[in-house]
Amino acid sequence: MRASSPVRTRQELEAWRDRAFRRLPHLKVRGERTALAFVNGIGFCFTLSDFGLPVASLYVAVCGRRHPRWPKHTHHDPEIGLTWDLKDRLPAKRLTYYGKLVRGKPTLVSLALLPAFCALIRDGKGSGDYIVDYRQGRMTRAAIAILEALHDASPRSTPDLRKAVAMREPDQTAEFDRAMAELQRGLWIVKVEEVYDPDFYYRWDLLDAWLPKPVAASLDLPREAAVERLVASYLRGAAASQPRFLAGLFGLAVGE
Repeated sequence: MRASSPVRTRQELEAWRDRAFRRLPHLKVRGERTALAFVNGIGFCFTLSDFGLPVASLYVAVCGRRHPRWPKHTHHDPEIGLTWDLKDRLPAKRLTYYGKLVRGKPTLVSLALLPAFCALIRDGKGSGDYIVDYRQGRMTRAAIAILEALHDASPRSTPDLRKAVAMREPDQTAEFDRAMAELQRGLWIVKVEEVYDPDFYYRWDLLDAWLPKPVAASLDLPREAAVERLVASYLRGAAASQPRFLAGLFGLAVGE
């Protein structure tokens, strides 16, 4: 814990997180307005699970209690249904960012905090600078092909993307999914829509095109300032942490 932590005992720590993570019935998320306030207040959160980590979760906030049990029949569970709807609706309206980001898990991020993630992860690179990552061995060939397809035309549906990069065969699904997750973690692409008519698929766009203002705001943000914003945002909600955990959470060196 930090010396300046607002808590002294484990009980005080969990009580603090109950309030910040909305793990109390009277604070729970009930709809779009309170969901947006929750994400904006906490900075970032996981969506349908906290994965056993001391990180805020939209599902936990919808339930309004600690460690809610996962229901047997998720399709008929109102809390799962509301969480699923909100994690789609907020990003679709460009009110939050959504992607496989923190620890590669599905994450919602407030637009105010997104520039800090971009500055840390993209390191000042613009939408056309991905070739630098590829040349330095930080991006796979499949990811490059997907980015170039989106630069040619976007947004694009998953089936259209797979066709454009010649990865339509079933045995290529795992490679395609890995490349898409890689591009989300790198903050190059963003899911902009879920389509259910008649088949289910996603629609994707370049992050720079979908949320240009947060990306632009990141370009002049120094790495040190970005790290400070991210750590401060997490500690306002979690109250205390260990340097090693924070390093793992944000992909930092422990010294940072």
